[in-house]
Amino acid sequence: MTGKPPSTRIYARVSGNLQERISNGEFAIGARLPPERELAQFYAVSRPTIREAIIALEVDGVVSVRQGSGVYVIATQPRSGIAGETDIGPFELLEARRAIEGEACALAATQIDSVQLQRLDALVAEMQGDNQDDDIARSEQADRRFHLLIAEASGNSAMAAVVDMLWDMRFRSPQSRMLTTKAHAAGVKPRVEEHVAIVDALKRGDPELARSAMRVHLGRVLDTLLETTEIHEVDQARERVELQRKRYARG
Repeated sequence: MTGKPPSTRIYARVSGNLQERISNGEFAIGARLPPERELAQFYAVSRPTIREAIIALEVDGVVSVRQGSGVYVIATQPRSGIAGETDIGPFELLEARRAIEGEACALAATQIDSVQLQRLDALVAEMQGDNQDDDIARSEQADRRFHLLIAEASGNSAMAAVVDMLWDMRFRSPQSRMLTTKAHAAGVKPRVEEHVAIVDALKRGDPELARSAMRVHLGRVLDTLLETTEIHEVDQARERVELQRKRYARG
C-alpha cells in the first residue's frame, strides 16, 4: 500500500488494485496478466480504462507490454518504492478535448477572420512538411498551435484557456507522455487531411460542419491511439486461429 488517499480516477483505482495483487503474489514476476477484455469484465470498466491502468503500471516499471504477447510482470513494487502520481488519463483527456474543442470550433466558425484563416492554412502546410521530413515533434507543435488558434478564434477567452490547459495536461501527465512515446514509436503523425477539413468548415462559416469536423478528427485520434496501444494477447490470436480452423472445416 502507498499510504496515499485513494484516487478518484477510475484507471488509477484499477492500477492500484492490480499493484496490490502483484505485491501479494497473485501475479509473480514473469507472469502474464489476464487479457484486457477479462480485466475489463473483472473491474466492470471499459477497455480504454484498462489500457490507462496498464500504462500507469508501465510508468512505475511494474509491467512490460510485449506486442503480440501480452502484459508481463517485471517487478513486484514500483521502481521508486511507491506508486507514481497519477494524472488525467490520456483517453479521458481526448474525450474532454473532443467535447470542448468541438464547441470552440463551432463558435470560431462565426467569429474567425481572414488573417486567422491564413495562419491556419500556414500551420497545416507546416504540419505537412514536418510529416514528410518525419519530424513528428515539430509537426505536433504546429498541431498544438493550430488547435489553440481555433480556440482563440472562438472569441471566448474562458474556452481558449480551457483548451490551452487541456494541451498542458497532455505534456504534464506521465501516463499521457508514455502514450505519446508509444505513438511516436509507431509513427503516428497529425493527419493533415483532417486539419484541412476543419479549416474548410471554418472558411464556410458553418458552425455545425465545423463542430463535426473537429469531433471527427479528435475521435479518429482517439481510435488511432487505441489501435497503437492494442496488445494483441496470445489468447486473442489463438481464438482467431481456432475460428479460422472451424470456418475452413465447415467449408
